[in-house]
Amino acid sequence: MPRIHIDLARQWLELRHDDGRLQLAAPVSTAAAGLGEQMGSYQTPRGSHRVRAKIGAGAPVGAVFVGRRWTGEVYGPELAATHPGRDWILTRILWLCGCEVGFNRLGSVDTQRRYIYIHGTPDSTRLGVPGSKGCVRMGNADLLRLFELTPPGTPVDLTE
Repeated sequence: MPRIHIDLARQWLELRHDDGRLQLAAPVSTAAAGLGEQMGSYQTPRGSHRVRAKIGAGAPVGAVFVGRRWTGEVYGPELAATHPGRDWILTRILWLCGCEVGFNRLGSVDTQRRYIYIHGTPDSTRLGVPGSKGCVRMGNADLLRLFELTPPGTPVDLTE
């Protein structure tokens, strides 16, 4: 099984095959509020996770998701102008689940119940610097490739 590593300091994601071969490397954007596991903190959780679910297969690039459901909208300049300041979740979602009880799983630190995803973002979003509300934002083309190469259950390590 492949493994995703997200270097939070570098704002960088790597997907490696089980043999260690690099399959994908891409800039990301994690939380503007920094790192942390608490519910309601708007921070990106650390530690060992796995992909709980893959959402959006077959949706168009730029598909807008709210509550993990495609709204039927596709992101574009007109939609962006109509909803300034909206936190766009686009194209695909990899929903993360924490693996470390008491740190990022269960109780007030549960990554899954915090709805932390790896998801697409508008092309205008600056990657390589923190800026999200807790999730891991990726460019849509890189996310599509990650989505194809990543089965549910894939380990995801978020490290400083």
